[in-house]
Amino acid sequence: MLVVYVRPNGLPVPRLGIAVPGRLGNAVKRNRVKRRVREASRAAAAAMPAGADIVIVARAAAAGATFERLQESVRGLFNRAAGSFQ
Repeated sequence: MLVVYVRPNGLPVPRLGIAVPGRLGNAVKRNRVKRRVREASRAAAAAMPAGADIVIVARAAAAGATFERLQESVRGLFNRAAGSFQ
């Protein structure tokens, strides 16, 4: 549903980017997915690794997922990224 890429950025704060490909649907659907992923990221911000650039790429399943499922996915991705980034 979501894929995450993490790289060090040399800054004391994390930065987040969200990519939603055009094949996911029209602009309304893509923007809705992006808003929901952004809000789920805000809820899981404490798990974001400091000093990292994080890019979340939405896959087709994200368009039909519930918000709770997106939150779980983002939280799990941030936890895995923090563990591999250390």
